[in-house]
Amino acid sequence: MITVLLNRRNFLAANGSVLATGVSSLLLPARAQGVAPTASMSGGSNNYQKGAPIVDRIGKGGFWMTGTVRRAGDGAPMAGQRIQIWAHTTEGREEDQRSHGATLTDKNGVFRLEMPQIVPIFGQPHGHLAYDSGEFKTVFLRPVMRSAKDTSLEAHFVLQPA
Repeated sequence: MITVLLNRRNFLAANGSVLATGVSSLLLPARAQGVAPTASMSGGSNNYQKGAPIVDRIGKGGFWMTGTVRRAGDGAPMAGQRIQIWAHTTEGREEDQRSHGATLTDKNGVFRLEMPQIVPIFGQPHGHLAYDSGEFKTVFLRPVMRSAKDTSLEAHFVLQPA
């Protein structure tokens, strides 16, 4: 059996803890900070082709497009979400059907798709990605690479209900 002695020292220590942490933290449950949804980027939808097929790889590969998909609000990872990817590459232009493909996120909300090396068009090496499945609001991203020599590019989606 445990006996707790209530003396002046224990009383002051307990009250000091309440003041340090704040009374509100004792009364309210812990909550995750709100995670804001991703806004579509200007130029992200250029040469978009609705319904691009899910593929294992675009072309001969050699370049990796990666990223994550999370839910707005709580930031939970979203499995099974379709992400379409396209770019101007060593094997084709952005508007070419062979330069488009889609992939699904894994159980951790992560996607990866191998594709040909992205090359500059209009002076900027960049990729295009889209979430367009309908359950959540459509988001188009157009991330720019730091260098045309990079062999990977990543983009992250935070989706909100449609």
